[in-house]
Amino acid sequence: MTECYWLALARDVPYARYGEEPVTAAAVTDLRRLEGYRDVDARTLFRSDLPGVTPGPYISQFLLQPYTFGGTPIQQRYRTTMPARDHLTSYEGWLDVQNGRPASSQAWFDPMPRYIRNGRDLGEWAHRDFSYQGPLVACLILLDYLAQQGRDVLDDNNPYKGSATQSGVVTFGAPHVLDLVARVANHAMKAAWYHKWLVHRRFRPEEAAGRIHNHMTGAAHYPLHPKLTDSAALAALYSQNGTYLCPQAYPEGCPAHPAYPGATATIGGAGVSVLKAFFNEAWVIPNPVVPSDDGLSLQPWKGEPLTVGAELNKLAFNMAFGRDTAESTSAATRSRESCSAS
Repeated sequence: MTECYWLALARDVPYARYGEEPVTAAAVTDLRRLEGYRDVDARTLFRSDLPGVTPGPYISQFLLQPYTFGGTPIQQRYRTTMPARDHLTSYEGWLDVQNGRPASSQAWFDPMPRYIRNGRDLGEWAHRDFSYQGPLVACLILLDYLAQQGRDVLDDNNPYKGSATQSGVVTFGAPHVLDLVARVANHAMKAAWYHKWLVHRRFRPEEAAGRIHNHMTGAAHYPLHPKLTDSAALAALYSQNGTYLCPQAYPEGCPAHPAYPGATATIGGAGVSVLKAFFNEAWVIPNPVVPSDDGLSLQPWKGEPLTVGAELNKLAFNMAFGRDTAESTSAATRSRESCSAS
């Protein structure tokens, strides 16, 4: 819950500025009090321990690089919402949504589409994407690399990789991988929904924050850990909103189903698993980029090389944490869902 509160507070901070401004610096200091977060720093804040997720930009190259959709060139600039526009921060509005009433506020959209450069952008991407959009776009980017850079991008087990006279089509070719990356999505979602409703039944941090608010204001009493109730995030949110609720990026708040496991996270892991079977995980992505702080342009990434396998892991992580950042879902567990799926 402490991590969820800090995720909400840091939504508008550009990923490239983590640790360089007061909110994320305070988040690092506060989270280090907690078991499992002792080593967190600006580089690892709100990231997972999936291989390849910590190196490079926070956002996967597969959510930044251009691609072609058939014959249409696409730049990955997405509609996002205006900064500092959070929802369900009043107790009355929060309770109305918990009781099934329509949201009383509306989303305020930024007139400029932007590259994903902060938690609000990633959360809105996760709000609007269709189920397997992330893996599909990654597949299209990889197929573009195959056409432009040659067969080195293919996995070594592909029987057509070294052939001078043959290429895969319905077996080990583009139609095959495009079919599978879509096909696994609904299977993954069904598995997630089975576990949501019949196994775990874990309630969402949006609801937990209502109990925390009532505990902190004396309306109720719950056995809350003092490291949560003493968190600087709670004090900052109360000063800002007059409640201890966890601000939501969406007017409607979180979905009305259990929090764990996350269907988006599971779909991401399944789609990434398919792509790893077809493409060379060690292949280095050419011309990597990082978004500008305003999200209006891409700049060259000048750090370590970024590989296909690592950036696919990062894509699965981004899909999971996009939901976490927006809805305050179970942040600490989502990266593990993607990890186990991929």
